[in-house]
Amino acid sequence: MTSLRAVIALLAAALAAPGDPPAPELLDWTPEELALVLEHSPLPPPPPDPTNRVADDPRAQRLGQFLFHDTRLSANGQVACATCHPADKHLADGLQFAQAIGTAERHTPALWNVANNRWFFWDGRADSLWAQAVQPIENPVEMGFSRLGVLRLFASDTELRAAYEELFGPLPPVPEAPDGALQPAGWPAVDGFYANVAKAIASHERRFVSDRAPFDVFVEGLRDGDPAKLAALPPAAQRGLRLFVGRGQCDLCHAGPNFTDMEFHSTRVPLARKELRRDTGRHAGLEQLLADPFNGAGPHSDDPAAGRAKLDFLGTRTDLIGQFKTPSLRNVAVTAPYMHAGQFATLRDVLQHYSSFKNAFDHTPGHFERMLEPLNLTEGETDDLLAFLESLTDVDLDPTLLRRPAGPR
Repeated sequence: MTSLRAVIALLAAALAAPGDPPAPELLDWTPEELALVLEHSPLPPPPPDPTNRVADDPRAQRLGQFLFHDTRLSANGQVACATCHPADKHLADGLQFAQAIGTAERHTPALWNVANNRWFFWDGRADSLWAQAVQPIENPVEMGFSRLGVLRLFASDTELRAAYEELFGPLPPVPEAPDGALQPAGWPAVDGFYANVAKAIASHERRFVSDRAPFDVFVEGLRDGDPAKLAALPPAAQRGLRLFVGRGQCDLCHAGPNFTDMEFHSTRVPLARKELRRDTGRHAGLEQLLADPFNGAGPHSDDPAAGRAKLDFLGTRTDLIGQFKTPSLRNVAVTAPYMHAGQFATLRDVLQHYSSFKNAFDHTPGHFERMLEPLNLTEGETDDLLAFLESLTDVDLDPTLLRRPAGPR
């Protein structure tokens, strides 16, 4: 079979005119390698969320964007969703541990392509983007507020009330309760209101899409033979890509166009602090998910049958202890630090971990990925992998999506 390099060389020679730039420098890719590369692009649009009927409603997006930046949803009036996902940090926060009202025990994940996820949080304790948005508002180390406080805010703010009622109908009455009270049993209307607020926030976050990195341009070139597109990935990044889909077997977990299998693994990452050995990851997260009244099968889902189809096969097992979600690698080069507790400050540190497994930690009981063997990367191979990971950067989002709008409607 004629190699891709030969095909491109012939194409470039046929089309070249005097003074044209030289043809792109390509590795001699095998058909098997190309098939693996093509699995990673293009990124499809975010899938629909049947549990959230306003997921793509422009009115919900506007309200959600306003709320995403609204510090009044916090106990101290200083913390919003955007506090831990600011635009200047590429929708992450650059810190080892999330810092809001208090300090969390895990690292803040970036929000790029978050609507393409199957599970949410590092431990998967939410099964939809809106079920995820429910939790930070009442988490005492994040925003420390209450759903009753959110309802009082909407009831007292004419614009928020109008924006809500256009989408969801009348606000429920505000129950008599002490300031700061959480939702007691017997207030299902307040729960329903709170779920709707989260659905609006989720509708905004669905628009955080990163899908045209230099790697994607290169793959377009592989499909259509355009030399200019093929030049988007220099030789070092191509060598890193070959390692990624080949000897490194990185794509076994970082699979598909969003570079994640969307599941959970223990990859022997060292502990950030000794006391964090108690963080059992997916094991506890799954118990929380199944008990969550805001899960997709619950009373506030817009399609409980779809939620049940996703949850019915799940069950807790001890081998889930210490497993954490595979993150997407899109924009990974600009969203340090890395891993669920920010254990690694740089991507080079991450690659050194997989190269040697020095200081590896295994939860007991638990299960680490037995297929993982030290890669024993050379310095050159490490540099090539870094070049490829940098080619996954695309933070070119409409800047209007990153600012608080003038109002919620």
